[in-house]
Amino acid sequence: MTPTTETMVGIGGAAESTDMVLNIGPQHPSTHGVLRLRLLLDGERITSAEPVIGYMHRGAEKLFEARDYRQIIMLANRHDWLSAFSNELGVVLAVERMLGMEVPERAVWTRTLLAELNRVLNHLMFLGSYPLELGGITPIFYAFTEREELQHVMEEVSGGRMHYMFNRVGGLKEDLPAGWTTRARAAVADVRSRMDRFDDLVLGNEIFRGRTRGVGVLPPETVHAYGVSGPIARASGVDFDLRRDEPYLGYGELQDVLKVVTRQEGDCLARFECLLEQTHHALDLADACLDRLAELPPGPINQRLPKVLKAPEGHTYAWTENPLGINGYYLVSKGEKTPYRLKLRSASYNNIQALVELLPGTLVADMVAILGSMFFVVGDIDK
Repeated sequence: MTPTTETMVGIGGAAESTDMVLNIGPQHPSTHGVLRLRLLLDGERITSAEPVIGYMHRGAEKLFEARDYRQIIMLANRHDWLSAFSNELGVVLAVERMLGMEVPERAVWTRTLLAELNRVLNHLMFLGSYPLELGGITPIFYAFTEREELQHVMEEVSGGRMHYMFNRVGGLKEDLPAGWTTRARAAVADVRSRMDRFDDLVLGNEIFRGRTRGVGVLPPETVHAYGVSGPIARASGVDFDLRRDEPYLGYGELQDVLKVVTRQEGDCLARFECLLEQTHHALDLADACLDRLAELPPGPINQRLPKVLKAPEGHTYAWTENPLGINGYYLVSKGEKTPYRLKLRSASYNNIQALVELLPGTLVADMVAILGSMFFVVGDIDK
C-alpha cells in the first residue's frame, strides 16, 4: 500500500496519494454556531471525522458552586437556549428531591404543560431550519409563524421570550394570569391546525426525501455506545423515553395520551419524521394538561421557602426528557446554601459525539444533511 501524507489545504485538490484535511467551522454556514469539524477526506469521501468542541464553554458547572440554590436556576436555564424551561425544570427537581419537598398539584400540572409547549417551540425551530440547510427556504417562515403563536402565551405567563426563569424551588414564580389557559388552548389549536404544512411541504418534497433517505444511518449499537438519546435515538429504533419509562411531573397520569415515536431506519429522514410526529404528540399532551388544570380547585402554585435555603448533606441525580434528549443534573451537597458540585449531562454533548462513527464513509455533500439531522444546540455541548 502506498504511504500517504496529510496536507492542510484550503480550496482545491491534492495529489492522488494525499489525504485532504478539511476544517468545517468554527465559523461556517454548515455548523449551528461555533462547532468545528475536522474531516479527513479521500477524494469526496470522508475517512475520519473529529468534532472539536469548547469554543463556547462558559464554565457553568464551576459557576454552580458559587451560586445559591435560587441563583443556579439562571445558569441552568441557558445551555440549550431552545429548551430554557426544561433546563430550569431539571435543576429544581434535583434540589426538591434533596429537600424531600412536595410541590403543589397546580405547580406539577403547570410545569408539565409548559414543558410540552417548550418542546414544541424547540422542535419547530429544527423543523424549519433543517430544510433550510438543504436548500428549502419556505419552511423556516412557517416555523417562525407557529413559534410566535406559542411564544406569545409563554411570554405572557413568564415575562421572558427565551429565558423564562419561571421555575422556582418549590413550584413556579407566580400563578397563571386570568384567562391564560383559554388563550393557551387557542394557540395550541391554531398551531395544530397548520402543522400539516410540514407534512406536505417537506415530507412531500421528493428532493428532500432524496437528500435524506438512506443517508447517515445511525445503528442502535452506536446509539447505546455513545449515550445518544431523544428523537435521534428513537429514529434508530431505541424505544426509550423518560416520560414513559421513569415518569416525573404529571406524565405518570398521561400514559393514555403519551405516545413514544420511533422509526427503524435510523437515517436523516427518520430523524426528521420522529421530530415532526413528536411535535404533534406534544400538542396533544399540552391539551391534556390544560384539561387537568381546568379540573383542579384554586390553590397555591409554590411552597414558601426560608430566606436562606440549604440542602441537606448528600447527593442525588435528577434526569428529564428534554426536547433534544436526556438532560441530567448530579447534585452533591455539603449542607451549605450553594451546591458542593453540580454536574450537567446534556443531550447534545452525547449526540454530537456519534458523528465520529456516523460521518466516515459518507460523501462531503451529505455531511450537511447528516449534521443538520443531529438536532443539537452548541451551548448544550459546551456546558
